Amino acid sequence: MIRITALQTETVRAWQRGATDAYGNHPERVLSDGAGNPCRHCLRYIPQGAPMLILAHRPFDGLHPYAETGPIFVCAEPCNRHAEDSPLPEVLTSSPDYLIKGYGRDDRIVYGTGQVVPAGGLQEAAKTMLRRPDVAYAHVRSARNNCYQARIDRA
Repeated sequence: MIRITALQTETVRAWQRGATDAYGNHPERVLSDGAGNPCRHCLRYIPQGAPMLILAHRPFDGLHPYAETGPIFVCAEPCNRHAEDSPLPEVLTSSPDYLIKGYGRDDRIVYGTGQVVPAGGLQEAAKTMLRRPDVAYAHVRSARNNCYQARIDRA
């Protein structure tokens, strides 16, 4: 079994109150154009015309060569965090495919795990990846733009 792990509510609420992002900048507040702006907290698409935040996010605790930082979107207004025991969220079922990569306990990429998988095969590919003893967790990213979507953990 796998668990889809969205961004922590405390982190997102801080950004919504104006806390700075991974680069020390305040999030940009814009209106969603409705063209696929996935919130990394509720893991739903932000509707057209709804306020959203754009910010730099680094899904790692420390700085090191593998600690990728990139742009993400979150709802500008409070939203409910995706429940970890829920089925696959909207943002992980609507693209034709996704990039998944495994990471070790040291937060380094486990080479040989990165793969682009069809949306319908995401769960099975993640389960297979997490069976490896050297993989502690995985990231799901956009197959087109490499943007971080969510973390996958063992259930």
